[in-house]
Amino acid sequence: MQRTYMAKKNEIERTWWVVDAAGKPVGRVAAQVARLLQGKHKPTYTPHMDVGDYVIILNAEKAIFTGKKLDEVLYHHTMHPGGLRAYTRRKLMSEKPERMITRVVSRMLPKNKLRARMLKRLRVFAGAEHPHQAQQPQPYQL
Repeated sequence: MQRTYMAKKNEIERTWWVVDAAGKPVGRVAAQVARLLQGKHKPTYTPHMDVGDYVIILNAEKAIFTGKKLDEVLYHHTMHPGGLRAYTRRKLMSEKPERMITRVVSRMLPKNKLRARMLKRLRVFAGAEHPHQAQQPQPYQL
């Protein structure tokens, strides 16, 4: 009889991946990164455990949006009276591209207690340089 494999905490091995987002659609990059953060690319994937890897995204400022998405208005509320704020993706990408990419990846992760833990393993940089050479990250081809 076959048994379903369940990962144990001490068996989890995490690797570091580098993803170059230059010239690629943000949604496609975010979907692959969310998959890596969850660990769905591993044969040891267990849905109720955090078995994912570390991911470094480079060139966030050079990622592209297709269609008219850049000019769509995004809203957020400060939870104070009159605190509704509106901004476009174009403005956020020009000012803080790292935050825009993180926002998209975050919304592709499962909406449960593991999401915050997975997002801690995501590093996003606007340029092509990163300070994580000591971890010997491997390039990931999208």
